[in-house]
Amino acid sequence: MAAPRYKTLVDALTADIRSGRLAAGARLPTHRGLAAREGIAVVTATRVYAELEAMGLVSREQGRGTFVRDITVPTGHGIDQQLVPTDAVDLNFNYPSLPGQADLLRQALREVATSGDLDSLLRYQPHRGRPQDRASIARHLRRRGITTDPDQILITSGAQHGLAITVMAALNAGDVIAVDALTYPGFKVLAHAFHLDLEPVPTTANGPNLDALEELCATRPVRAIYTMPTLHNPLGWVIPAPDRTRLIEIARQHGPLIIEDASYAYLVENPPPPLAATAPDITVYVSGLSKSIATGLRVGFVVAPPSTVPSLERAIRATTWNTPALTTAVACRWLEDGTVDHLEAQKRDDAKARQTLARQELAGLPVISHPSSYFTWLPLPDDARADRLTATLERQNISVSTAEPFTTSMHTPQALRLALGSPDLDRLQSTLRTVRRVAIEDAYS
Repeated sequence: MAAPRYKTLVDALTADIRSGRLAAGARLPTHRGLAAREGIAVVTATRVYAELEAMGLVSREQGRGTFVRDITVPTGHGIDQQLVPTDAVDLNFNYPSLPGQADLLRQALREVATSGDLDSLLRYQPHRGRPQDRASIARHLRRRGITTDPDQILITSGAQHGLAITVMAALNAGDVIAVDALTYPGFKVLAHAFHLDLEPVPTTANGPNLDALEELCATRPVRAIYTMPTLHNPLGWVIPAPDRTRLIEIARQHGPLIIEDASYAYLVENPPPPLAATAPDITVYVSGLSKSIATGLRVGFVVAPPSTVPSLERAIRATTWNTPALTTAVACRWLEDGTVDHLEAQKRDDAKARQTLARQELAGLPVISHPSSYFTWLPLPDDARADRLTATLERQNISVSTAEPFTTSMHTPQALRLALGSPDLDRLQSTLRTVRRVAIEDAYS
């Protein structure tokens, strides 16, 4: 039996793309143009392009057309953390480390090993964490502007796990979630896994467009608002206090839960109060120590309204049973003895130095960032191809991310997100010089 006509055309275009006969960045005919050229219906042409897009071979850009992807860049690039060669520079993921952290860990492990309650660490822990550990986190949160009862705190295996149990406990498949048009890729992964309907909210220089958010909440049954008000990833904004007040008012008027992701909030000095401090009854606050201390220390925490705690606790039971007792014990010791505060202050200084360096080395390019963040957003001209630029940098052993993993709208901007926290300063400087040169040659020439 002969293959359907559209399948034959998909196979032919696939072969042309994989062989290089259709080069990366090439604009394909419009749907009507392909239909006329091949003598097929427009709906069939649409199906052809949809299959090619699902295979990761093309990308559709609203208002611009359909383009051949650079297939040397994996489709999960920027979302899935892949093994980076030892001689490569990772500007894709942040894992900042400070001198002496390994010695701090050795000392902490010695202290845990000689503590009186070592035996208890070998047993199951309460699903949401031991009372004394939750009390330590409550004291830490006071320094971030949140006063809460330890009974409203749940300890998780990192902030991503905190987001996951929030989705599991508070949302259902098909629920509408308001998100920024550019947002954290990890939340997009969760939304896909749990079949949530993400509705993008346009952005401004200082945060989400609140007029658009209010209109969305008035016209669709928005179940939750996912937001990063203090140091947005990837755009680096800190939502001003008046806008935070209005966001809370919108949520109170229309009823959605606020999910506040504060993973990078520690980098901002003297920020406005967290949303959870102002509206604790409608906000789930998620953060952790992986970004501020070490990515391998998978200890996070969720602060939730009392009515949601039992369902969140069940979600922890269903996923990890409890956060590993040993890492929690180390983390809470560091919370109590001031180590966390000390390391966070050092990392704020480190991030400022890296941002200063990035501004110097990327001079003349339209970078967007916060002065003490570990990432920079680099918009490209509309006619540039971010995937092609990314592939060029990959060939020079530099890994960066395009806007695709962060995009929730139909329009994916041409941009790069540069994570600054992983290489040492000398290597970061030379790498950024290469990024600037390649960007100018490839996108701005």
